[in-house]
Amino acid sequence: MDETVTVELTVNGINYRRPRKPIVVVCVDGGDATYYEQGLKDGILPNLRRFMDNGFSGLADGVVPSFTNPNNLSIVTGTPPAIHGISGNFLLEPKSGKTVMMNNPDFLRVETLFAAYSRIGGQVVVITAKDKLRLLLGKGMRNGICFSSEKADTCTLREHGIEDVLELVGWPLPDVYSAELSLFAMEAGIKLLERDKPDLMYLSLTDYIQHTYAPGSQEANQFYSCLDDAFGKLEALGALVAITADHGMNDKSRDDNTPNVIYLQDHLDNMLGVGTTRVILPITDPYVAHHGALGGFARIYCLDGFSPETVIESVRTLRGIEGVYDRNEVCEIFDLPPDIEGDVAVISDARTVIGSSESKHDLSQLQGKRLRSHGGVSERRVPFIMSEPLNETYIKRAELGTLRNFDIFDFAVNGTV
Repeated sequence: MDETVTVELTVNGINYRRPRKPIVVVCVDGGDATYYEQGLKDGILPNLRRFMDNGFSGLADGVVPSFTNPNNLSIVTGTPPAIHGISGNFLLEPKSGKTVMMNNPDFLRVETLFAAYSRIGGQVVVITAKDKLRLLLGKGMRNGICFSSEKADTCTLREHGIEDVLELVGWPLPDVYSAELSLFAMEAGIKLLERDKPDLMYLSLTDYIQHTYAPGSQEANQFYSCLDDAFGKLEALGALVAITADHGMNDKSRDDNTPNVIYLQDHLDNMLGVGTTRVILPITDPYVAHHGALGGFARIYCLDGFSPETVIESVRTLRGIEGVYDRNEVCEIFDLPPDIEGDVAVISDARTVIGSSESKHDLSQLQGKRLRSHGGVSERRVPFIMSEPLNETYIKRAELGTLRNFDIFDFAVNGTV
């Protein structure tokens, strides 16, 4: 950052000092701690092992619902969804009654750290694997770089702050359902760190591997070995590397390999009558091939004055349901914005997913694969790893309080020795 820039910057109530070196935060989408545990046992993560031994390693709570959009926006704003307003990937607009993707930056209610740093002259790089996050993460950024692996072939200086990305990285455009989509983002980050030495860099990956392959599988180990190599390269280029995740991942299949699903809309239609409720699944996004829009969190909207209490009683006893809450309860417990919350929120347990109506889910691409998914409380616990040790103040914070994944930038910028 330029020496004329103010040292202290306050963003959403958090004071940030000027980074003493480049800060690279990596959000490993679906980066459940079990992948690291298995990789460490298998001896394939030497750089991560060094970070954990010499820096800091812990577990943190992510945002519930444990989906991509709410957690990424919490990480980059340092706030829960009740403050920043992004409570899912997909929602029902209360006023219009229409379902929409929460990709529009107009939904974001506060400034991101990136926008604030770029506004005072800091150099910021944001790379996301999937393009669905780009506009949200880049909202308000000035003169920074913000692009996705998915659309890396169409980047322009005017819109993305960069062009000729494929030439820079030296890779072909990756397929959206591939490990390479994430690894492309990592390689682009390495190249830009080497070239530009930005103050802040955020690399947000995709969870294709975690949805598809269990910890210890050949495919998962190969992916995490590549990630570990990239972590080491980022550190070798002089960066402080901080690693967290938006959510974990659990196996949600029965013994016969079929998804362990509660079709909630079908249940409510059968028990309470068609047209009394509407189920919305906030996991829904444009990339459903690997999870079939089946996740661990659902919102129920009561129609024509139907009673939420009746819905709660109908759902509470279903096998595989961990929690059922009315709007006030779920917002208070999980720090969610009441104005866009459903009348009832339903959370499944670690081995179960929630669907709407069976006829609305295309599971053909899951044939022969065990469903792995997320969304509930059981997938909120995520790694929180830094390549350098914490100072005494932040050691005490880590020991005395509950770490949140959205503390990662605060700890990386302010909390190291």
